[in-house]
Amino acid sequence: MSENEPRIPCVPDSRRLAAVEKLCSLSDPYAGYGTGEIDRLFVRAMRENIRWHAEKSPFYRRLLDQRAFDPESIHKIEDCARVPFVLASFFKAHEALSVGRDEVFLHLTSSGTTGQKSQVFFDEWSIRSAQRMVDFIFDKYGWVTPGQSANYLLYSYETETGSKLGTAYTDNFLCKYAPVKNGFYALRMTGTGTHDFDVFGCIGALQRYAEEGLPVRIFGFPAFLYFTVQRMKDLGIPPLRLSPDSLVFLGGGWKGHADQAINKTQLYAQVEEQLGIPNARLRDGFGSVEHCIPYVECRAHQFHIPVWSRVFIRDVRTLKVLPYGERGFLHFVSPYITSMPAQSVLMGDLASLHEGSSCSCGTGTPYFAVHGRAGTSKNKSCAVAAAELIQGSR
Repeated sequence: MSENEPRIPCVPDSRRLAAVEKLCSLSDPYAGYGTGEIDRLFVRAMRENIRWHAEKSPFYRRLLDQRAFDPESIHKIEDCARVPFVLASFFKAHEALSVGRDEVFLHLTSSGTTGQKSQVFFDEWSIRSAQRMVDFIFDKYGWVTPGQSANYLLYSYETETGSKLGTAYTDNFLCKYAPVKNGFYALRMTGTGTHDFDVFGCIGALQRYAEEGLPVRIFGFPAFLYFTVQRMKDLGIPPLRLSPDSLVFLGGGWKGHADQAINKTQLYAQVEEQLGIPNARLRDGFGSVEHCIPYVECRAHQFHIPVWSRVFIRDVRTLKVLPYGERGFLHFVSPYITSMPAQSVLMGDLASLHEGSSCSCGTGTPYFAVHGRAGTSKNKSCAVAAAELIQGSR
C-alpha cells in the first residue's frame, strides 16, 4: 500500500484538447453544473474528444460513419445523448485503443479470479485525470488528512506485483489521503493464484484498531463488510467503538450474492451499531474501469453527478432517453478519456435519474439511483468473483 505521488496531468495535445483539459481541471466537483458556461465548456470538450477518437481509432471512425454522426452537430448538453455509445460489455471481448501500445500507461481489468474481463487501457492523461477527480472529491468532503494517520481494512484483493485488477488498484490508490499506520487485506493470497476471504483476520484487525484509537478507513466490497459485522454478531462479540473520524468508502456492489444482500440503509445501520462509525462517514462509490469518473455518495447517500460528466437513462427496449424518475439503462458521457473510445458508455446497470433539489444534502446537481443489473448474463465482475470467496468461506 504505497502512496501515489500527486501529479498535474497533461493532455496529449493541448491545442486540440484545450476544452477537455479545462473541463477536467475544474477543482470543485459540483460547482457550476448546469450553468451556461460549464455546459458550453462540456459541449466543446465532447466535440474535441470525438474528433480525437475519430482520427485515432478505426473502430470508432467506423461507428461514427455507420451512425452518420457528425461531432459538429453537438451544440447543447442534450445533444450529448446522441453521441454513439459503446456497450460496456464490448470491452470484455474487444480491445479498442486510440493510442499506440507504447503510449499505454496503465492496463486494468474489471474481473476477479474468473469470468470475462474488460480490458481497459489508459494513457497517462486519462488515468491521472480520473485520479485527480478523486482528489477533488475527497478534498471537497474533508477526507484528505495528511497530518492524521489511519489504520486500513481493505475489502479487496491482496495484490501481487504487476496485478491489473481495477478494484485492488483503486483501493490502494485511496490509501494516499491519510498516512497508513497499519493495513489489512480481507482477500488474502493463497500462493496458488487464488484468494481466500479471511473473516476472522478482519475481525481481529478491527479489534486491534479499536484498542489503538486511530481513525480507521475501510474500503472495498460492501458484501465483505456485511459478512464481517454479521459474523461478529453471530459470535457474540461486543460492538466496537472505532474513532468517529473513521471512514467507510465502499464500491463494487453485491453482484453474485443478491439473495443475501441487504439494502444500504440496513447495512449502514448495522455498521454504525457494530463499529461505532457515524452514518455520515459511511459512503458508497460507483464506477467501473470502463468509465472511471468517480460518483461518490453525499451525506444523504445519493450519487450526484460531477461537472466532468453527464448521465442519461435509456429505455431498456427502445433505448430512448427517459425523463427523471424512470428506470432504464445507465448511460455515461464524459470527454475525459483519450486512450480509448469510451467517452459514451452504456452500462448494464438499471438506474433512474433524479433532480438535485430532491436531495437534502444541498449539493444541487442531479443524482442517479442504481436498481440492479439488467439481464441474466453469466459474465462475472470483480464483485462476482469476490462473492464466490464469501460463499467458500462460509
